[in-house]
Amino acid sequence: MISDRPLISIIVPVYKAERFIRNTMECIRNQTYDNWELLLVSDGDADRSADIIREYINETGDGRIRLIKRTQKSSAAEARNQGVDEAKGELIAYIDADDIWEPEKLERQLEFMKRTKAVFSFTGYEFADENGVGLGKVVHVPEKIGYRQALKNTTIFTSTVMFDLSGISREEIHMPIIKSEDTALWFRILRSGMTAYGLDENLVKYRRAGESLSSNKLEALRRIWNLYRRAEGFNVPKSAYYFVFWAFNAVRRRV
Repeated sequence: MISDRPLISIIVPVYKAERFIRNTMECIRNQTYDNWELLLVSDGDADRSADIIREYINETGDGRIRLIKRTQKSSAAEARNQGVDEAKGELIAYIDADDIWEPEKLERQLEFMKRTKAVFSFTGYEFADENGVGLGKVVHVPEKIGYRQALKNTTIFTSTVMFDLSGISREEIHMPIIKSEDTALWFRILRSGMTAYGLDENLVKYRRAGESLSSNKLEALRRIWNLYRRAEGFNVPKSAYYFVFWAFNAVRRRV
């Protein structure tokens, strides 16, 4: 059960994020709910991201923000998992280093989880351009989603997700070290019988930077196919069945 005013641990994997990371930190500090800690897990020294984070912490004097510096490049899954292990909060939330939250995101989602007693929740979101300006294409989410629904429509976006650690363990939310690790985690959790609860409010801007992996459509197709075949262990006909639904819904979200 969630306490009255729980600490929320927000985890951000940081790699080549110098263009956006300051904006992302600012959107966290602008939250109407202020009992949070921000764990920025930085991979190596690919750019000035870590320096920008240190400068921002010094400028603001905000002790809620913490830089976790990894000594070598690793995957986003490994970075998120380390953040989960070092988190002090009752709840875990994710945001990618180039995405943006609306100011009331944490407050609204926390209220929603208390009301529904959700352990796993997610929200609606809007596609945005490289400058973080919304494009008017809002993705609406269902009230609930189970395993078979998720296989057909992976509408759960990482930067909208929040977990209540009173109902799920840190180990259970460790992401597998594979491509599309976030979707693989949602599948694994939902396969166990848990239900994810959707708050159908536009609370997140999904910045579609031109060089991001998620913007590469062919790579996205490969990754989801491999999830069905390898992570879920489906045969070719069953994989093809879910893949057709996934592709249709993926296109519908973007047009």
